[in-house]
Amino acid sequence: MSKKKLTKKELELLNSKVGLKTLFNQEQLDIPLALVRVRYDYELRKLQEELIKVQEWVIENEQKIVIIFEGRDVAGKGGAIRRITEHINPRHFRTVALDVPTVDEEKQWFFQRYINYLPKPGQMVFFDRSWYNRAVVEPVNGYCTKEEYKIFMGQVNGFEKMLIESNTYLIKFYFEITKEEQARRFEEMKSDPLKKWKLSPTDKKAQNLWDEYTKYEKKMLAETSTKRAPWVVIDANVTYPARLKAIKHILKVIPYKNGKVKNGKVKNGKSK
Repeated sequence: MSKKKLTKKELELLNSKVGLKTLFNQEQLDIPLALVRVRYDYELRKLQEELIKVQEWVIENEQKIVIIFEGRDVAGKGGAIRRITEHINPRHFRTVALDVPTVDEEKQWFFQRYINYLPKPGQMVFFDRSWYNRAVVEPVNGYCTKEEYKIFMGQVNGFEKMLIESNTYLIKFYFEITKEEQARRFEEMKSDPLKKWKLSPTDKKAQNLWDEYTKYEKKMLAETSTKRAPWVVIDANVTYPARLKAIKHILKVIPYKNGKVKNGKVKNGKSK
């Protein structure tokens, strides 16, 4: 069977600086895979240029943005955040990935520790897991009581309503992968000395508790996806499209092209 002949456009991509770098980094020559990576890199760069404009708009207009990344273990949340923040100004954003609460934090109102990390005017905050730990991870693994879970589910929509009404843009991503893909990624991490440290005791139980996670995730998505703060579910089984879809959604919902913001409204655009 004859091999497919490359088009002029494909040859130009492979002969570009990005294309040549991709080819040289391959252990075994794989032209179709190289083309996928090069196209992804070029599209990602264009989207990242727009993200810079988003941040400039946020800073100039003293806006506040909170973006939540939830999903199964090894679904690609951290990688997506890194691509989104790769070229924006680090002085005006932060990534929050909280550890287990301290003794003092356990005595506080549950949302208090997250409030402390919310953005000031002109800032963007990315939560690599968020208050929604209490909706899924904690009840599945026995880290909270049934009463604590019930209270959270009764308060979270109201909490987010207050957040949005305080002139904060809230975007909620849920990265979805299959059980088989999660198992494959776990095995890949175990064999990589640079990544195996990422596997926590909770991660190691994830496959055995798959059905329990599914039950709580379905309940979370059904009961906490509101008109003003909907969940955006992203198929993350293939990494590159998932990252691009997340960025495109951010660019779609943040009105950074609409000009100056005045009194909570976008000039020449729609009010929040």
